[in-house]
Amino acid sequence: MTNAEPTELLGEAEALLAACRAAGVTLATAESCTGGLIAATLTAIAGSSDVVDRGFVTYSNEAKTEMLGVPADLIVSVGAVSEPVASAMAAGAVGHSRATIAVSVTGVAGPGGGSPQKPVGLVCFGLARRGAATRTEHQIFPGDRTAIRLATVARAFELIRASL
Repeated sequence: MTNAEPTELLGEAEALLAACRAAGVTLATAESCTGGLIAATLTAIAGSSDVVDRGFVTYSNEAKTEMLGVPADLIVSVGAVSEPVASAMAAGAVGHSRATIAVSVTGVAGPGGGSPQKPVGLVCFGLARRGAATRTEHQIFPGDRTAIRLATVARAFELIRASL
């Protein structure tokens, strides 16, 4: 579902919330490039408060460190847009919440800010489950800023669903 539309995402959010309820899972989000769009999409669904514990919008490097405990030296050494930082963000979101599962995203949504090593469209994901190892992945999404952010939300939903 890389080319998701906002209305399609609402249907996906509703299905994901139902699956989380059935599994007895609660969620937290740690978001950088999406600026809270994952949590906003989930909480657009009435009754989502029984699944969504909280969302962290950690757009700046300082917020990642202060709110989630991401080591500042990690950000300096590998960059904010990296799988190690996404992992630390997800682990921090679980650690600073009551959620069972946390998803994190950090990326380059564009239109500027990209480099040959980290092009526009690169998004790193982390998925942490309380008591389990954190998983990471990265994707490169095509399109403009809006398309990249919507694709990121859709992929975050897929990762959560696959972890249930």
